[in-house]
Amino acid sequence: MNTPLQFYKEQLALHSTSLQKVKKQLAVSSTIRLLVFLGMVSGIYFGYPNTQIIIGSIIIGIAAFIFLVNRHTNLTYSRDKFKKLIELNQLELDVFDTDSPDISKLSPGKEFIDTTHPYSHDIDLFGDRSFFQYINRTTTLAGKERLASILTENTIDNIEDKQNAIKNLVKLPKWRQEFSAIAGLVHVTVPVPIIKKWLQNYTSFVPKVMKFLPTIISSISVVMLVLLFLGSITFQMFLLWFFVGLIITGTQLKKINSLYNDANKVKDTFEQYYKLVDKIENTDFDATLLKDKQQLVISETEKASQTLKQFASILNAFDQRNNMMFGVLANGLMLWDILQSYRIEQWIAKNHHKVTQWFEVIAFFDSYNSLGNFAFNHPEYVFPQITSDNIIIEGKELGHPMLNPQKRVDNDITIDHEQFFIITGANMAGKSTFLRTIALQIIMSNIGLPVCAKSCRYRPIKLITSMRTSDSLSDDASYFFSELTQLKKIVDALEKDEYFIILDEILKGTNSKDKAAGSRKFVEKLVKANASGIIATHDLSLCEIASELSQVENRFFDAQIVNDELYFDYKFKDGVCQNMNASFLLSKMGIV
Repeated sequence: MNTPLQFYKEQLALHSTSLQKVKKQLAVSSTIRLLVFLGMVSGIYFGYPNTQIIIGSIIIGIAAFIFLVNRHTNLTYSRDKFKKLIELNQLELDVFDTDSPDISKLSPGKEFIDTTHPYSHDIDLFGDRSFFQYINRTTTLAGKERLASILTENTIDNIEDKQNAIKNLVKLPKWRQEFSAIAGLVHVTVPVPIIKKWLQNYTSFVPKVMKFLPTIISSISVVMLVLLFLGSITFQMFLLWFFVGLIITGTQLKKINSLYNDANKVKDTFEQYYKLVDKIENTDFDATLLKDKQQLVISETEKASQTLKQFASILNAFDQRNNMMFGVLANGLMLWDILQSYRIEQWIAKNHHKVTQWFEVIAFFDSYNSLGNFAFNHPEYVFPQITSDNIIIEGKELGHPMLNPQKRVDNDITIDHEQFFIITGANMAGKSTFLRTIALQIIMSNIGLPVCAKSCRYRPIKLITSMRTSDSLSDDASYFFSELTQLKKIVDALEKDEYFIILDEILKGTNSKDKAAGSRKFVEKLVKANASGIIATHDLSLCEIASELSQVENRFFDAQIVNDELYFDYKFKDGVCQNMNASFLLSKMGIV
């Protein structure tokens, strides 16, 4: 198979060619529509005052024009979809620029930043240049929220099923892009929860008699039109009948307008969702998780896509009232607004309880599209081998997925269950980056993603961190108190479940002596609670605890001064760091 980069280049060229072809077809279509319109006007002009010729020209002209408009609409949709596919592939090529990947067009997910979450704030999961922004390819608001939820749910259930689902989607790059392009063609502004609430709380207003009356009125109107064409009735009689229809519609106009305002807001959503559900229904998935989700939109009687398409068609028909000429004629001759209102109410009564499930399936596939896209873009990454033995992480050449592969330094790590590493090292030697690498490896493994490593064995475990703490003036909380609050959360969490703990320079808000004593007691408490994890520190005295507790081991990142220049190799080593660099840097920069 071609590399991801080759795939995107080929797709970009293919869709660009198709776009040019459709543009030419649209130009021809516009010309033909103009000719048909001129032909209809000519028939009316030259046929006057012959009623038969005028009505015949209008009917034939309108029929031909409607056919051409539908064809033109389909061509326009194809053009817009090719544009979106070109945009998607160009985006991937921009992101593939390893020297300076352009992810500015992707949502950073700042709305999901939560400083109280067990780990998301510490490891830059959301925000500018975040992991969420790097992997996010969702095209629906619900899918975006679902992806954020997946990254933060901190569960270890069914990891292998998640892996298989992502592997399945890796094999369907064209399907994923089609799904994203379809979703991206419609700009949906109304959140799904609001739509659900509207459907569930809707109260009908159309009288029961309106079930039959529009059909009766429409039938009589056809007869009246034929009689007018044959000259059996006068135009005044036909006009009188027309006003009867307008009066009937007028009796419900206020409620119809209210319904239209609500329906018009959700029209685009259902137009988008029925096409997305259709893509899901008509795909053969291999993974159990994907098949299970697919079954939620397939029933024995009718596919969800057909039901949603029916509602989208009703809403589009209702929207025709905005066409002044059509709206007036259709309401006078067919009670158009009342008919569409009745159809909307019948659909809501029959299907409102199913919509939540269908929308959740869309959000699931939209979010998993991003995960599948990430795995597709990184074929060199490995899916962790899920184990139940004593080793929590055994990673070979483990690296941070957002660092430039040409510059990134990878490291091996093996950490057992109920084992704790104390990591020391000079400033800028790579401690914090390594901690975030381990944290991301755990998160990615738990949600089923491949990890940036040559090989990886992993015993699933939840994650909790304390790496970045800030004071809160609004809450009148000091930095030190905020940090203590986070450490208390860690202790409480360990009493309920098993977690991998990642700490970076704890108790920074107090003096050195107090910090050393407090840090030591806290690590002892974690070890006593049979916790597993890593703590990075500049306090070398904390390393002494390794000689007293067999569960604790020392590791370090080194820094060396070579030819009066500071050198880092960013390699993870056994032991305690002996080379610190603060004094050297102060002198080198002329500060002291």
